[in-house]
Amino acid sequence: MAGIEFGDPARPIDVVFLHANGFNARTYAAVLEPLGERLHVLAVDQRGHGRTDLPAAIEGRTSWYDFRDDLLALLAALDLKNVVLSGHSMGGAVSLLAQACAPERIKALVLFDPVVMPPLQADFDPAAFAESPLVQGALRRRAIFPDRAGAFSAYRGRGAFRTWPDEMLADYLADGLRPRADGQLELACAPEWEASNFRSHGHDPWAAFAAARAPIRILRAEAGSTTRDAPALEALVAEGRVRMETIPGTTHFLPMERPDLVRAALLKAAAQ
Repeated sequence: MAGIEFGDPARPIDVVFLHANGFNARTYAAVLEPLGERLHVLAVDQRGHGRTDLPAAIEGRTSWYDFRDDLLALLAALDLKNVVLSGHSMGGAVSLLAQACAPERIKALVLFDPVVMPPLQADFDPAAFAESPLVQGALRRRAIFPDRAGAFSAYRGRGAFRTWPDEMLADYLADGLRPRADGQLELACAPEWEASNFRSHGHDPWAAFAAARAPIRILRAEAGSTTRDAPALEALVAEGRVRMETIPGTTHFLPMERPDLVRAALLKAAAQ
């Protein structure tokens, strides 16, 4: 697994941060780098993204447990303890799943509009999501560009990137494109892998919530949130087991729109 560190590498890691589907660790550099003045942050590229070269096998895949297991292996390999697990979207959900399996390593969870679906049937079939607009949009995504400037122009101010500052888009492309043999560039996260992530919801976030021992804080988008309303989530909030705030004026890309809130939340969790 590839990753980027912010802060003094001599001090213990305070925060491990995971990116959203289709993105990479460097996408969040502008958000996380200022934290390096007070914290040691490790942002990692998940399987099939950025510079991580673990195989991205789609056949037979039904869940995000492969991402969870990668994160657990990372925590064990680095022998991390008392860390804040954090992530955006899919990265938030993977953080939630991992803490249920290694609660002794986790100090707190801070999740930015994590993907939390209403409880699904036990016999979940990824084919149920085959016609999802997210899946179909990923499969139609342009994967090859002549150069970085062409990719930047194609994305700037459009689609998912419409609220992103230029600096963050450039950071995403820095590790989101890789060279091809023909001299062009291709997406590091293949459209087929991105679509597989959008289809594969056979994991159980509700069991992970139930197993949680660390405090959980969710910052939820006001518009287009992937933290879906569900009686089960409302019950967790009412019981005080989850703290959830909806951030006015934000979309699913909350970290790009309100990096100040992301930094404040991580600093507060690390100081607990």
